[in-house]
Amino acid sequence: MSDEGRVAPPVLLLSQVAKSFGAVVALKNGTLTLEGGSIHALVGENGAGKSTIVKIIAGLYQRDSGEMQLRGETVDFKTTAEAKSAGIAVIYQEPTLFPDLSVTENIFMGRQPVKSLRRIDRAQMRRNALDLFARLGVGIDPDRPARGLSIADQQIIEIAKAISLDARVLIMDEPTAALSGIEVDRLFTIARALRDEGRAIAFISHRFDEIFALCDTITVMRDGEFISSGPIAETSVEIMVRQMVGRDIEQLFPKEPAEIGEPVLEVDRITEPGVFHDITFNVRSGEIVALAGLVGAGRSEVARAIFGVDPYKTGSVKLNGKTVPKRDPASSMRAGIGLVPEDRRGQGLVMGFSVAWNTTLAIRKRLARAGILTPSLENPVAARWASALQVKASALSTEVGTLSGGNQQKVVMAKWLATAPKLLIVDEPTRGIDVGTKSDIHRLISQLAGEGLGVLMISSELPEVLGMADRVLVMHEGRITAELDRADATSESVMFAATHGTAASA
Repeated sequence: MSDEGRVAPPVLLLSQVAKSFGAVVALKNGTLTLEGGSIHALVGENGAGKSTIVKIIAGLYQRDSGEMQLRGETVDFKTTAEAKSAGIAVIYQEPTLFPDLSVTENIFMGRQPVKSLRRIDRAQMRRNALDLFARLGVGIDPDRPARGLSIADQQIIEIAKAISLDARVLIMDEPTAALSGIEVDRLFTIARALRDEGRAIAFISHRFDEIFALCDTITVMRDGEFISSGPIAETSVEIMVRQMVGRDIEQLFPKEPAEIGEPVLEVDRITEPGVFHDITFNVRSGEIVALAGLVGAGRSEVARAIFGVDPYKTGSVKLNGKTVPKRDPASSMRAGIGLVPEDRRGQGLVMGFSVAWNTTLAIRKRLARAGILTPSLENPVAARWASALQVKASALSTEVGTLSGGNQQKVVMAKWLATAPKLLIVDEPTRGIDVGTKSDIHRLISQLAGEGLGVLMISSELPEVLGMADRVLVMHEGRITAELDRADATSESVMFAATHGTAASA
């Protein structure tokens, strides 16, 4: 066949790749085809095998069987250095830069340009960094230390490093989980530009709207096996969800009817200058109230002020008619408020401790006898809530840091439900969680409201807000700009209030 008629091989091809760790099979049939000039979504629940595939491509793991080809040649990377030198780059959700080195030094670490006598040519290195940022269309100071950079800027530096190495395959592993909307838009602009240069990009995300907005093709995995692959235009959320979980999910947002009672939480004109202003609302028993708005609108700060972590200068918070003291989380807990924070790893859990220890963290003094808390006192309570929330852990003694994100979130919720709260505040309850576990969390929240619990939910995902809330409060620049009943809340009405600072006129 002439060169003219020959079809170029995929940039990267994995075929029936398998990987086990002892008796645990992590990957049974890893199959993935990445073409140049295309952005390819890789989706599946936690435990589907996505991370194992990424680590095999990156050289962290070696496959047990199957085949991996790079531009038509069989490869088997023994180290990450081998993968990088072959043109593979992985952009992780939270990059690991050297914090005390400059941005430029991080990009060119170990391969700095040199002058005579092997001296580092810092001027040339800086010019190269500026050229890379110009190609990416970003304005990052090449001389500033990496410490203190936003996650978004750290990811850009990793992308600049990949381009400087002429990486032809870029894998973006949950890159948007910690980014604001503007930062996501910037990242997508860069990803499309890299695609247009002919690079092959794999994009891993739990956010369906991002997958359909960015990607050209999609591969679905379930339980370590390849399920399907094809153009993104030929699938839908319903088809993708069914393939990911192996069953139909009739509703991603299983909202159950609940009897709405009297106000549990009453927030009256609380203000913290420069953060939020004149915040007034209530949450009734059996009601799910959503705080919606753009990142930076002040939603999390309001929730943390209600719980007593953050300050507020004027106004008051009452629970069941009794004033809750300011800046006193212990009093808030005793009053019956629980807070599932946005950062479950940093603020919700103690990662090196067990499932049992974390589940009983907020009630350990109550459970102890003569100041001593034994496993016989702790484990029955932990087992009850772990079972009720279907926490997937091999034992109650399992370190919570080894669990998936969804199971970690369930442990945080178990910790607060063990306190028998009257009001549960959940901040971004399903961020970074796979679709099956999202449905579990939504079902749990709905059941709790049905049992009379008041729920204040903060979410940046509009479908979650519209699907779960009885009432939506929209914030813009520290103020509540709209209050919408469930029947009146639409994507348009919420976004208008979130961006314009006022509700749309009828």
